[in-house]
Amino acid sequence: MNETFDLLMARRSERAYAGKEINSVEKAHIIGSAMRAPTAGNMMLYSILEVEQEQKERLVTTCDNQPFIAKAPLVLVFLADMQRWFDYYTLSGVPEKCRELDVEFETPKEADLMLACCDALIAAQNAVIGAEAMQIGSCYIGDIMENYEIHREMFDLPNWVFPITMVCFGHSLRKERKPSGIPRFPQDAIHFKGKYRRLDADSFELMFHDRINRLKKSGWVKGAENIGQHFYFKKTGSDFFREMRRSVKVAMRQWVK
Repeated sequence: MNETFDLLMARRSERAYAGKEINSVEKAHIIGSAMRAPTAGNMMLYSILEVEQEQKERLVTTCDNQPFIAKAPLVLVFLADMQRWFDYYTLSGVPEKCRELDVEFETPKEADLMLACCDALIAAQNAVIGAEAMQIGSCYIGDIMENYEIHREMFDLPNWVFPITMVCFGHSLRKERKPSGIPRFPQDAIHFKGKYRRLDADSFELMFHDRINRLKKSGWVKGAENIGQHFYFKKTGSDFFREMRRSVKVAMRQWVK
């Protein structure tokens, strides 16, 4: 239909890359794409941290034992960041002005974290699509939310900065950018009009039809007897999900205290 649509349809997660560095021009395009992303009130409530090689090696372990992280030519952590604005508010005398006007000086709370996470994730996706346009593959690493204390120390993160996602980039090994064959849910299971619609058993059966056939070949985990049990034990009820919940809870306490 057009190049942009074709790009979106072809994009897929890539965890292996050609043995080629991402040059300074390509990196500038990736960062520049991120910084043109939509942002709440044009406040740009995010920062982008480029990971050094020694840190990549450590992230292999702290992000759920994924060796390809260390081999990725470029790794960026996208940070939900309210610290920058509140440092500036302090420098601008906002707390003092609030006292003078007898109004409360509001510090970041849960809603601010969610808004900053939105900004950071939108920027990350812009970077991913910008990279894809140059045939540079990418893979999101949500595990950066785990082991909060380790990552906070590693990257010297203050209270009002949270690592919401990490993305690995590298030149693609794919020869052609064809539409991805990885199944997605049917549109009517995702797209509603006017009101949210909870799905019934028949709708769920249709929603998982393509995935069931694929998973039957590889087998269920932990003795699961259906795809719901399989995904619970593999994802929602897994050790790494529990660690992510623990880490986010710790980070949230730091954010709102």
